[in-house]
Amino acid sequence: MIEPIPEVRTGEKVRRSGSSPERERSDGSPKLQRLLCASFNQDTTSLAVGGKNGYRLFSLSCVDRLDCIHQGVESPDVYIAERLFSSSLMVVVSKSTPFRMNIYHFKKGTEICNYSYSNNILAVKLNRQRLVVCLEEALYIHNIKDMKLLKSLLNTPPNPKGLCALSVNHSNSYLAYPGSFTAGEITLYDAMNLDMVTVISAHASHVAAIAFNASGTCLASASEKGTVIRVFSVPDGVKLFEFRRGMKRYVSISSLSFSADAQFLCASSNTETVHIFKLERHSPSKDSPSWSAYMGKMFSAASTYLPSQVSDMMHQDRAFATARLSVAGIRNVAALSTIQKAPCLLVASLDGHLYIYNVDPHEGGDCHLVEKHRLFDSDDETELEAGSPSYAATVATSTNPDSLSSSSLTGYSEDVGEKRGELIPEHEFADGPVRLDDEQEFPPVSFQNS
Repeated sequence: MIEPIPEVRTGEKVRRSGSSPERERSDGSPKLQRLLCASFNQDTTSLAVGGKNGYRLFSLSCVDRLDCIHQGVESPDVYIAERLFSSSLMVVVSKSTPFRMNIYHFKKGTEICNYSYSNNILAVKLNRQRLVVCLEEALYIHNIKDMKLLKSLLNTPPNPKGLCALSVNHSNSYLAYPGSFTAGEITLYDAMNLDMVTVISAHASHVAAIAFNASGTCLASASEKGTVIRVFSVPDGVKLFEFRRGMKRYVSISSLSFSADAQFLCASSNTETVHIFKLERHSPSKDSPSWSAYMGKMFSAASTYLPSQVSDMMHQDRAFATARLSVAGIRNVAALSTIQKAPCLLVASLDGHLYIYNVDPHEGGDCHLVEKHRLFDSDDETELEAGSPSYAATVATSTNPDSLSSSSLTGYSEDVGEKRGELIPEHEFADGPVRLDDEQEFPPVSFQNS
């Protein structure tokens, strides 16, 4: 059992004295959910978290220290907070206005723009070329440099959890989202050229998690059962790897994430275990055959006479490494990163903590907890009901009387105010005063003169 380590306070902006002690249920699990969302940026150099008092942004440059580099209080009850790489661009969505997306330049403390949609926003994904807004039955693809709406994917299969993924590589800018409400299909869409690529038959049951690697050449997926994780090549959709997370119980996979070099894949769930899989092909040994190699050949030959489910199970690789969390049942997001030249597993939990584990890239095995950082303020504590779904899962079913029809969106810019038109007018950002390239940060906003 890993002993808990002292909490690390993260600076005056998020520090308060007299925090109430952590209350627990009879089974020992925390009673409080302190955060509404947590997300790593595209290269895992920072972490954004949202709560009832706004959002916070943390730098991930050190293992033993966590610096809060910004605290945004413009909107309460933030359930989506996404940062674009290391730029000053932040995308925020609040429970108070779940149909509206706000885009901030947090270093200047200014709002660049905000856009309202026909229904509640369930997810926002962004890379250096595109910004994608996901509703329950629609996806909107924007050009991130001027926020022009490029494509509306309407009447997509019902997606109440807002499941989608956007590759961060701008030359392979692919978008993935559920392709069916009844089967485990994934639609692969070219977000750069705005064309449908293919539909991948990934699982027998509904898809629960998807993620691209950094180069956009591989796509990982997990089903609602959570027992099997598959990796497909992009764009052709050929299955490359198949991993078995477990056999004893079905679980809810909450996140999938590749390492930067695409050699490892981590999966977190509602259980206390985070699994790390190694993506490697097993080439036959040229040396004299060992006993294990001989037995492997026997099992391989025997599998051809067994039922397909048993045969598939015998060819599925198991976890290369595992990490154990102190509690189960709390939603979290995991990522693999290298901090101070050391490989690490990062787990940001909605219980309000960031857990950092060491990872042995050669031997694997158990990952040991090296640091536990506090992400919340005492005012962020809210009661966590047993078995409560994520906010994105509940907001999709709520109705908004002020929402617009699907053929009209409302756009805002800070210099011209509200504008209404057919989707988003092209001239919305014309002659705007706010630029994002003032510090050579990406993305530069290019304005068009009308």
